[in-house]
Amino acid sequence: MNIKSKICLAVFCGLLLTSFQSFSQKQDNFKVVLDAGHGGKDPGAVKNGVNEKDVVLAVTLKVGQLLDKYKDIDVAYTRKTDVFIDLDKRPRIANREKANIFVSIHCNSGDSSTATGTETFVLGVARDKYSMEVAKRENSVIFLEENHQEKYQGYDPNNPESVVGLMLLQGEYKNQSILLASAIQKDFTNHLKRKNRGVKEAGYLVLRDCAMPAILIELGFLSNKEESVYLNSEKGKNELAEAIANAIISYKNEHYSYSESFAYSTSEDVKPTENINKNQTVFKIQISASGTNLETKSQNFKGLNTISKTKDGKLYKYFYGETNNYQTAQNLLTQAKDKGYKDSYIVAFKDGKQVKVSDVIN
Repeated sequence: MNIKSKICLAVFCGLLLTSFQSFSQKQDNFKVVLDAGHGGKDPGAVKNGVNEKDVVLAVTLKVGQLLDKYKDIDVAYTRKTDVFIDLDKRPRIANREKANIFVSIHCNSGDSSTATGTETFVLGVARDKYSMEVAKRENSVIFLEENHQEKYQGYDPNNPESVVGLMLLQGEYKNQSILLASAIQKDFTNHLKRKNRGVKEAGYLVLRDCAMPAILIELGFLSNKEESVYLNSEKGKNELAEAIANAIISYKNEHYSYSESFAYSTSEDVKPTENINKNQTVFKIQISASGTNLETKSQNFKGLNTISKTKDGKLYKYFYGETNNYQTAQNLLTQAKDKGYKDSYIVAFKDGKQVKVSDVIN
């Protein structure tokens, strides 16, 4: 073997070892980037004597302090003080930090003084005029930035065609974003008894370039006198921060624990089902979640067969395959990702109920 062949073989072995280690070792800590909306010369909504930028910064820092108590979670911020940060820089910070999730925190404001409640957005095309107006208001901060026409390629928040035409670069992570947003709303509703305005889609520039699941939270309406008092109080800030932190932890534990921490082959002949014993733990691959009720035909799922679905509130969850063997589930996960479901992951069911994967493989 000549020297060139030896070098090529060494490089190949090194790459193979690195690839194997990336699946055989546990991932690094779960990384969260927290984004306090507005800041500096951009106060955000100003209603009833309260500045949005101050409320969201306080809540964001409190969320970070709660998450910092966990050794397996790392936290980074787009801003920790009252400074102005361009919209396009915020997702770049998250990408640079190689974050697992991006959480942008805001307060709402409306024409009506009676509007109230929490809502969480993922990137998408707004399905109603209200969602489009909220996104337009949040995106209008670009007018405070230098060279915004060049930076955002002529994007105009006041032009409906510009909003609808927004490129959905975050589509690959949409399913996971919806799950994270749902966890946030669930905690607000169940623990704080806040009015649930739901998980919605809209064209937020701050979410567009995030290379990870990303959401934008509206904590409540500053235009509502009673709610503005709550949002500006220490009690309100503490409760909202705790709800967000708890939801992030639940999301991490459910969707990231052990999800890719074992070595697996890329065998092409793994069957979606193999002698399933329903009395044992059953593993499936969750490939998507949406508000659309699809028929479980292979043509609706990029050629994958053995598709099942469940309904959780207004959300339909779709699963590929089923097996009692965790190693086989890892192979099915590979197949799903090869088909384009890059944010798919393993879920477990016991006695017909979904359970944490970490609880059944320890």
